[in-house]
Amino acid sequence: MKFIKRLFLGIILLILLAVIGLYASGYGYIVRAVWVTYMHGHQTAYLEDYKHFDNRTISAGNQKQPWKAATDYNSVEVTKRLDSVHKTIGSVAFLIIKNDSIWHESYFDGFGKDSKSNSFSMAKSIVTMALGKAIMEGKIPSLDAKVGTYFPEFTSGKAANLTVGDLSSMASGLDWDEKYYSPFSKTTQAYFDRDLATFMKSLKVIHDPGTSYQYSSGNTELLAMCIEKAVGTDLATYVSDKFWKPLGAENDALWQTDHENGLVKAYCCIASNARDFARFGKLYEHHGNWNGQQLLDSAFVKKCITPRFPESPQYGYGWWIFDHDGHQGYYMRGHLGQYVIVIPKDDLIIVRLGHNGNVSDPGELHANDFYVYLEETYKMLSKRKR
Repeated sequence: MKFIKRLFLGIILLILLAVIGLYASGYGYIVRAVWVTYMHGHQTAYLEDYKHFDNRTISAGNQKQPWKAATDYNSVEVTKRLDSVHKTIGSVAFLIIKNDSIWHESYFDGFGKDSKSNSFSMAKSIVTMALGKAIMEGKIPSLDAKVGTYFPEFTSGKAANLTVGDLSSMASGLDWDEKYYSPFSKTTQAYFDRDLATFMKSLKVIHDPGTSYQYSSGNTELLAMCIEKAVGTDLATYVSDKFWKPLGAENDALWQTDHENGLVKAYCCIASNARDFARFGKLYEHHGNWNGQQLLDSAFVKKCITPRFPESPQYGYGWWIFDHDGHQGYYMRGHLGQYVIVIPKDDLIIVRLGHNGNVSDPGELHANDFYVYLEETYKMLSKRKR
C-alpha cells in the first residue's frame, strides 16, 4: 500500500515538474492544449471546442432574414457515395442552396439548423471581407497599405514591405509553420496562447513579401490586428455591424478569443451554423450586394476570387478557387472539412460541416472530400423534376 502511495505521489510530482518546465521554457500553452483536446477525447481542435475558450459574440440583431425553402425541398435522396462519405468522415451538416433557396438539407450526429459548429479557417474569408469593408469605408487606404503603419514591429528589413494585401493573399513571407498536430508549432501556440497579440508581434518576415503563395494562419491573425487598429473596434463587433446583421443572420455567433475580452483567433474559430455561414457565399455570388444593399465593393469581391499568382491558381485573397469538371467557382474552407462552395454560373451554394475531411492526394490542389460534395451535388440535381 505504501509503495502505491509513493508511486502516486511520484507521478503527481513528475507532472507538476513537467508543467513548471513547460511554462518556464515558453511552452505553457501546451498545458491548455492537452486539457482542451486530449482530456476531452480529441487529438486536435474540434467542432465544439469553443465551449472551452473565451468568446466574443457576433450579434445577429433583430432583422432576421430566414432562407426560403425550394418548392421541391428535400425531394431527392442523397447519392450512395455522398451518404457513405457523410457516415465515414462524420458530416454534421450538408446544404444545397439553389437559386437562393434551400433545396437540400441534412443534419447528423445530433446537430441541427441552429447548432453551433467551428468554422475553423472559413473565418479567413470573413476577415478578408472585413478588410474589403474597411477599404470601402476609407479606414484602410488599399490592399497596398503597409502593416508597419499599424505596428512598428514591422517597419524594418523585409517586413517594411509587408502589406495587408500580402497577408490576405497568403504572401507575407512570415516565419510560420502551419502544423495542426505538432504541440510545438506556431499554429498550435496561436490556438492556445493567452497573449496572442504579443506572440504575433514577435514574428519575423524571412522571405520577400508579395512574391509567392504560402498558406499561413499567422497572416490572417496579423491582418485582423491591422483591421482592428484601423476601424477602432474589435473584429467581432465590426463583422456583426457590417455583415452579420445586414445579412440577416438568424443566430448570434461566437468567435474564440485568447482570453476574456481579448483578441479573436481571427484565422479560425467562429462558432455558427450552416445556414448562417451560407450567407457569405450568397453575398459573394451576388458581387457584394445583399438584397439591394452593396455591402462590399464588387471590384473587391472579384479581386478575392481571382488568383494573385499564376503558379498558385487555387487561391486569391481569402478565398479558394477551383475549376473542376466544367464547374468553376470559389469557396471558404476550414480544417476538418468545413466548406461554403459557390458556383455562380449555376446559382448554387453547397455547405458542408463535419468532424473530418480535407485530405488531399499528392499534387491535388483541393481535398478529396471537396470533389465528392461537388460531384454528388450535381448528380442529385440531375434527378430534379423540371
